[in-house]
Amino acid sequence: MDIWLEKFAKALSDIRILLHLFTERRDQGVINTILEVSDLTKRYGSLVAVDRISFSVKEREIFGILGPNGAGKTTTVEMIEGLRKPDGGSINLLGKNALQERQSIKELIGVQLQSTTLHDRLKVGEAISLFGGYYRKSLDSVELLSRFSLKEKENTYVDKLSGGQKQRLALALALVNDPQILFLDEPTTGLDPQARRNLWEIISELRENGKTIILTTHYMEEAQELCDRVAIMDHGKIIALDSPDALIAKTGLESTVEIGSPKKDFCEAVEKANLPVRISQTPEKLVLHTSEPSLVLKEVTNIGAQLDLTLNDLSVHKATLEDVFLALTGRQLRE
Repeated sequence: MDIWLEKFAKALSDIRILLHLFTERRDQGVINTILEVSDLTKRYGSLVAVDRISFSVKEREIFGILGPNGAGKTTTVEMIEGLRKPDGGSINLLGKNALQERQSIKELIGVQLQSTTLHDRLKVGEAISLFGGYYRKSLDSVELLSRFSLKEKENTYVDKLSGGQKQRLALALALVNDPQILFLDEPTTGLDPQARRNLWEIISELRENGKTIILTTHYMEEAQELCDRVAIMDHGKIIALDSPDALIAKTGLESTVEIGSPKKDFCEAVEKANLPVRISQTPEKLVLHTSEPSLVLKEVTNIGAQLDLTLNDLSVHKATLEDVFLALTGRQLRE
């Protein structure tokens, strides 16, 4: 009897540990699903714009939907937002049936459309106050102006803003109701590199402050920089879904470590080191093709140190999501 009591006590202890871990992970937002899409479909006559796609999004995640123009990205998010009616499938958003409870959903989400058009003679502060009036609960306009570095532009007409300022204003308007989940449709299209980087920082900060973000883009470097997971769409279908690093690893793509003007003894040492590489060489550089660039870079640096060589012309080119798309479809993203 004592043995059985001991086994029961141990089993009870194990259950308590599992419950603690479950609660801890739940509180950290690791396993909470905030959006569940199943068999979502949209047709325009004979054209199937979105073809029975399914995916889920976790709380406090930046989830990217990416692909070329016409892949179905915008149509997908517009169905989730309630702007378009699907021809099939289901959408569960924030615990609600998004197809049946559209009005209540709109109070809980924020949306930045692909292009936000405002009246030219509307001032920045007026725009934020106007949009805030559409909701039962809204954030203070002064807080939003400060948060998006628009305080000095409060009395500036919208048509006088730069491209980056207009995008920051569009984000402020999307956040005016303090939404739980934010939809950003091609948020950096048309921006210069500096303005794009600034917007990336804002998006990352929003996630750190507890927002869940669904982002559509055709910029693969943007998805690789921002997203925890990405769904790659092409011709209305999701052809791959995982974290950027996992997608690159699954596709078996190689990165390259390149050493310019390599010495003969260095090349011989690299060949003898039995590294996980495929070597190609020209008189100008030594190229190491590998799926483990971090390991190879470390070993190459060690070899250089052992030979008392300074590797001035050393570079690493990692495989990208653009390469993943090419491997999966046989064409470039922007073709």
